[in-house]
Amino acid sequence: MNFGFSFFMGFRYWRARKANAFASFITLFAVSGIFLGVAALIVVSSVMNGLEGQLKNRILGAVPQLTLVHQTGFDDWQAQATFLQQHKQLKNDIVGIVPSATTQGMLQSSANIAAAQVLGVYPELEQGLSSIISHTYSSAFDALTPGSYAIVLGSELARNLAVKTGDQIRILSGDGVVYSPLGPVPSQRKFTVAGVFEMGAQVDASVAYVHYQDARRLMRQDPDVISELRVYLTDPFNVASIAPLTTKLLQNQGVEATYRDWRADFGHLFAAVNMEKNMMSLMLSLIVAVAAFNIVSALVMMVVDKTTDVAVLKTQGLTTAAVMNIFIVQGSLNALLGLGLGTLIGVILSLNLNEILTTLGVSILGAGQTLPVQLSFAQLSVIIVGTLLITLIATIYPALRAAQVQPATALRYE
Repeated sequence: MNFGFSFFMGFRYWRARKANAFASFITLFAVSGIFLGVAALIVVSSVMNGLEGQLKNRILGAVPQLTLVHQTGFDDWQAQATFLQQHKQLKNDIVGIVPSATTQGMLQSSANIAAAQVLGVYPELEQGLSSIISHTYSSAFDALTPGSYAIVLGSELARNLAVKTGDQIRILSGDGVVYSPLGPVPSQRKFTVAGVFEMGAQVDASVAYVHYQDARRLMRQDPDVISELRVYLTDPFNVASIAPLTTKLLQNQGVEATYRDWRADFGHLFAAVNMEKNMMSLMLSLIVAVAAFNIVSALVMMVVDKTTDVAVLKTQGLTTAAVMNIFIVQGSLNALLGLGLGTLIGVILSLNLNEILTTLGVSILGAGQTLPVQLSFAQLSVIIVGTLLITLIATIYPALRAAQVQPATALRYE
């Protein structure tokens, strides 16, 4: 007999009212478990994806994603940047390349002192690349001109230093240290606060921007030499494969450069977020696994109820594989019902989560704050396929039990 008959019988058993009320309850519990597990997994995964994406935009949009370093300076940085951007292996990965200067400094105001990463940039070249510019108050980046010694601070850093626009602060840089009879003396200059930026992340407390030439003078280096190139990437998470390739391509052009990337400073943060996302997915997947065990229980009880039917069908020539298919179909239909409902509700909740919370008057992050939600269809596919595999495996044991029914034994007293 073909699979069509097995599907027909499995569908009839699935639709029929079960004589055992407890088996009906177990079946309902299994379907509900898959429904709740899949829906919760989709919603939580979407929120975690949104959180990760938000952190990527707020943090990696403010700090150098990839920096190429040449000790003596790039002889023609524009030509080398164009070469990398237009190379067939990198043109889809690189958004832009601009000069950059980076130093770790101590910022001192009349009220406090704080450590920060000071980044030297050409504001006109950062347009359309850096997300900092769109998060800066009063177009403060326009005030970053060579020789003005103006500085743009993160909002939290400005609060820690208790400064506002127009105040002066002193920056001490360890990159410009000179040695005197009294010991090492760091390079230091006074800068005027031109404004603040606010990304809503930890970079607000640890990053400051100045003009490139002012940063080079602070470091006691030639302001006209370009020794660092800041590379903006389409996806900063791909830096592990892109960074070695850029230095290799430059080496083929006779330019010896090294690189450093965002993972040194912020890799631990994103690793922690990724681990948290994986652990949440694992815990919610256990709900689906428990529901799959309930499918096993419901099918085993169904096999016991239908032992006589199976014996009769086997005497009519039904093969062992066909008997297995009957109960696999029945269990799979329960799984598909729970999976379909869970996927539908999970997607609807994910796409309208903030509106639903607002309607219910629930504010998880506080007034005016919304949950970041990013529904990934690739991840949705993994959830659907994974649930189908788990539930399919769960139906195998009851189906084997049914296939092992001996007609002579089962019909002995009929």
